[in-house]
Amino acid sequence: MRPPPPNPWGDRRRVRVGLLGGSFNPAHGGHRHIAELALKLLRLDEVWLLVSPQNPLKPATGMAPLAERMASAHAVTAGNRRLRVSALETRLGTRYTADTLTLLHTRFGRTRFVWLMGDDNLIQLEHWARWERIFAVVPVAILARGPYSARALAAKAARRFDHYRSGAEGARCLCTKPPPAWVFLHIRRHPASSTAIRSLNRQKT
Repeated sequence: MRPPPPNPWGDRRRVRVGLLGGSFNPAHGGHRHIAELALKLLRLDEVWLLVSPQNPLKPATGMAPLAERMASAHAVTAGNRRLRVSALETRLGTRYTADTLTLLHTRFGRTRFVWLMGDDNLIQLEHWARWERIFAVVPVAILARGPYSARALAAKAARRFDHYRSGAEGARCLCTKPPPAWVFLHIRRHPASSTAIRSLNRQKT
């Protein structure tokens, strides 16, 4: 039995939650790998996979319907009740991460959130709407899952918030730190790729 999705109106639980946003087009083992490592390294109670209705920086062409991407996320997280899949952005009516985090911070007043992000996204973060607001609302954990570490740490966002970065040893208490606060975690890579999966599926059709 899968865990219920988070209530978009919030709740009063005192929990530590990692937020992993993305298109999940489709979700795959790499997403579960990241989520489960985040549970361990950041001492989280749950990780929520926030399936985006449509990433503003990605073309709509080739994007599977939301229901299909949600189903793939449920399949990938099956068996781990600490991983919860949600279309919160659709239910909240938000388009940009900064707005989503602001609403969640307000509605889940006793929840300690951490925004989870791959190092590839740190590189392009400066193109996100009101990206500095993300660091102002919640702590951020960057998961170095690709060959982008050097570029990521030289990116505009990393340089802008360099003084607020903790070492990896501070990951376990990241949730308790007032933002801005962030860590850069080097983790074991997972070979799965949504792009590769879509390419393989096209070859089969």
